[in-house]
Amino acid sequence: MSPMDVEVPAVNWRKAGRSVGNGACVEVASASARVLVRDSVNPSGTAIAYAPEAWQAFIGSTKTGGFDSLS
Repeated sequence: MSPMDVEVPAVNWRKAGRSVGNGACVEVASASARVLVRDSVNPSGTAIAYAPEAWQAFIGSTKTGGFDSLS
């Protein structure tokens, strides 16, 4: 996954349902055939855009433990 230089449109950002509320979260939004991701602490900062297929592959890997620690 690589960042893309995009202008962030007005979209509905959402946090994970299991967000712990300490402010250290990412937010996700759908826009123009892209999935946008930003830091919730700095909402006016840079957003990273991913192709929907790449985002779905990432989410699928997290759900199946693909990023769990091996130790």
